Amino acid sequence: MSAIDELYDKKVKCPVCNVEFTTKRVKMSKLRAEKRYSDLFIHYKGENPVKYSVYVCPVCGYAALSEKYNNVKGGSLTILRDKITSKWKEREYGGYRSVEEAITCYKLALYCGEILLYKKLYLGGICLRLAWLYRLKNDNENEQRFLRLTYDFYKNAYSNESMINTNMDEITLTYLIGETKRRIGDNKEAISWFSQVVSHPMSGNNPKIKKLAREQWALIRESR
Repeated sequence: MSAIDELYDKKVKCPVCNVEFTTKRVKMSKLRAEKRYSDLFIHYKGENPVKYSVYVCPVCGYAALSEKYNNVKGGSLTILRDKITSKWKEREYGGYRSVEEAITCYKLALYCGEILLYKKLYLGGICLRLAWLYRLKNDNENEQRFLRLTYDFYKNAYSNESMINTNMDEITLTYLIGETKRRIGDNKEAISWFSQVVSHPMSGNNPKIKKLAREQWALIRESR
């Protein structure tokens, strides 16, 4: 099966310029997990849906994660038109994406999110996915770079932001902060975050994450 057979067309209307465009998504029925990483990245045998989770308008350059794409209006439209569209040269990211093209799409989404002052939780999620994409390229230097950014954004979100109406819960966020710290080599702080997960009164509601925290904590102890 070719990569294109695993994809389907999704019609999207850009909320900034009102242009309707087509972008690719991965057919869920075609997903076959090959490897699961401790920072929740899943490597699939074929196309990876993470490559297609950012929508990019080919006309105005507005980019965001699919679940956030339509949540822009008012003054944000003016900011995007001034900061993005005015400098944008029309280009197309709606077909099959190489890993490098997917990285470009995520960096566009990160820039849009930063100029719109989106929550650190959202920006951290983009950076974590960028780290995953660089992992697919075996580019350890850039993977580490974006893991550090993920940690910074997620720690800020943990201290200052509500997770109500997001796809993240406190237990998972706490674990991911610890795991990014472990992956960038700060085992002492990683243990502190893993300990918070294991001892959290609500950790029983997320047994998968609690188990991962115990496993990564044990991995650090064994490596000493």
